[in-house]
Amino acid sequence: MAGNWLWMTAADLGRGIGAGKIHPVELTEAFLDAIAQHPEATRIYSRTTPRRARSMSMAAADRAKAGQRIGLLDGVPISWKDLFDAAGAPCEAGSALLAGRVPEADAEVLTTATAQGLVCLGKTHMSELAFSGLGLNPITATPPNVNDPAAVPGGSSSGAAASVAFGLAPAGIGSDTGGSVRIPAAWNDLVGLKTTPGRLSLRGVVPLCEKFDTVGPLARSVEDCALLLAAMEGRKPADLAGASLKGMRFLALETVAMDDLRAEPAAGFDGAVDRLSRAGARIEGGKIDEVVEAMSLAAILFTAEAYGIWRETIERAPEKMFPRILERFRSGAAYSASDYVAAWRRLEELRQIWARKTAGYDAVILPTAANLPPDAQRLLDDHDYYVTENLLTLRNTRIGNMFGLCGVTLPTGQPSCGITLLAGPGQEERLLRLCSAAERALG
Repeated sequence: MAGNWLWMTAADLGRGIGAGKIHPVELTEAFLDAIAQHPEATRIYSRTTPRRARSMSMAAADRAKAGQRIGLLDGVPISWKDLFDAAGAPCEAGSALLAGRVPEADAEVLTTATAQGLVCLGKTHMSELAFSGLGLNPITATPPNVNDPAAVPGGSSSGAAASVAFGLAPAGIGSDTGGSVRIPAAWNDLVGLKTTPGRLSLRGVVPLCEKFDTVGPLARSVEDCALLLAAMEGRKPADLAGASLKGMRFLALETVAMDDLRAEPAAGFDGAVDRLSRAGARIEGGKIDEVVEAMSLAAILFTAEAYGIWRETIERAPEKMFPRILERFRSGAAYSASDYVAAWRRLEELRQIWARKTAGYDAVILPTAANLPPDAQRLLDDHDYYVTENLLTLRNTRIGNMFGLCGVTLPTGQPSCGITLLAGPGQEERLLRLCSAAERALG
């Protein structure tokens, strides 16, 4: 039976614990054993935290026995991206620059999730300092892609996605600055939730661009994402019961999002749109011209802040970095403070225009990524290929970040091809209800 546990949703595992059919300690041991025996585990987990996991699972077992479970996920083990501080465990954010960094306290979201009974299995590999959507990291490790062993898994929450896709965690917690939850979720056929900036605490999270950084789960179902969001906030989860697409109005974004779309993502998106329509959604294609201008501001806003945060650390030992990531950070030095301020002021204006133009829609939909996972070796060997694929990978997801939205990527049934639904800031609960209905329609 334990073998089946590795492939169940977090919610179903929680229901099994509640029904007395699954013992939290046995569940945690099943995942720790699976990690220990898996041939790719060292490419997925940077480290496990078995002592902590066992202690937390024993406490969950005691609560279950006493009939005092905190919530549905009490006793369920999950993985955490290696930029969330966990007291006493190295947290190095995929970079040799942070080798040996051991925080003294947990990140706030980990503290809250622990208080809700979630069990920490360990820390997962990631793109260096979270500054790539590809998931390629020759400095620490490049996790595998579940659909193509030669391809990258997507990043920067690469190990988080792989831990779920390869049955080494029921869910993983990642971060999303420009697509870092949604890309690896899509490329590994998972559900990924990008939260609104500021929705979840960043205290104790290694930063990339704090004005864009968000925390979010990668999981096997929309229900799991809703439960994990609630667990990291210590709140009641969204009510997904009775969700329907009937009468829902979606805008299929044509500006930028459909440019240079490769054949497989296009087929996955078209098939998904057809199934959503048959389930009752009204889908209209449309343009929002302001997306073009907003995207032109991305380079300055992301790279200037990222280099501003990391410049001193980087320039003390730049030789420790993967050159492609170093190059991307250093590009932020080209912009002045006045350029950065002016760009942010203009983006705030564009966000208001977006809000007005999308106000009549229940969600905006688009392909999660315009491309399939690229070949890992070619990315290392071909600089132009790396630059082109990295920018294309993050292009569609970055729309959600630029406009400060929340978003969910769902599998389309086409391998490594997702469809994203975007909603306004703070609308996670409403969006998750929509996505629960969409998930059923997509099968």
